[in-house]
Amino acid sequence: MLRILDARTGEPIDAARARRGLVRVHAHVPGFGATGLRVLLFADVLVRALEIGGSPVWATLTSAADPADPADAARLRVSAADLGVRPFEDHHDAGPGPAATQTIDVLVPEGAATDGVRVEVAPVDTDGSPGTDIGAGTGPADPTVLRLALLARRRDLPLRLDAGALSEAEGTLKRWRAAVAGWATRPSKPVPDDVRARLRAAWEDDLDVPGVLDVLRWVETSDLAEGARFETYAYADRLLGLELTREIGASL
Repeated sequence: MLRILDARTGEPIDAARARRGLVRVHAHVPGFGATGLRVLLFADVLVRALEIGGSPVWATLTSAADPADPADAARLRVSAADLGVRPFEDHHDAGPGPAATQTIDVLVPEGAATDGVRVEVAPVDTDGSPGTDIGAGTGPADPTVLRLALLARRRDLPLRLDAGALSEAEGTLKRWRAAVAGWATRPSKPVPDDVRARLRAAWEDDLDVPGVLDVLRWVETSDLAEGARFETYAYADRLLGLELTREIGASL
């Protein structure tokens, strides 16, 4: 079961209070920029984790968009879509909405006062190097490179987004996608039970995405059958949203 650290109390709690009960995930985004996108990305991964666990989710969004720049909110939504973030309903248009058994607010530390479970995402520091000045509307040619770079560090730790971080993310994605495309040509094998358990233990422990990535790094060079490695990466990508199967058949 997914457990999340509630920043209000400092205690871990069940992300889904009732089995099959509706969970509202509400992202409080501090405007358009790398930090805002990181908040949305972890909210998106939280939605994915809850859905994998069988909980229905209502995803909503409040954005502190610049009122002097009406295009600010639009840029945020376009960039979020490019990063593979599921659609979040605008809070101002949502009305009372369905009755949720639990509300989880995803926001930066010192963000708005909230009544729900408080999940904090630390800010992003950029150095203005090519591809990192998200606020200026620039980013990597492949948006999933930015997605991986923003998810690669624990959500409660500040992230330094620079050319090195983007280059590392790009190299990892290229290597993994090429490997997955090769493994896809081999006979399929199920995800080994112990590997599935390790993946679930990582993301169900306060949404430890770096822990999930560590499991994939181990699988990459393990002696598991190639078909099992393929199924493992495809399974983990339901959470990560990195399009790891994108290169399958590309060379045919």
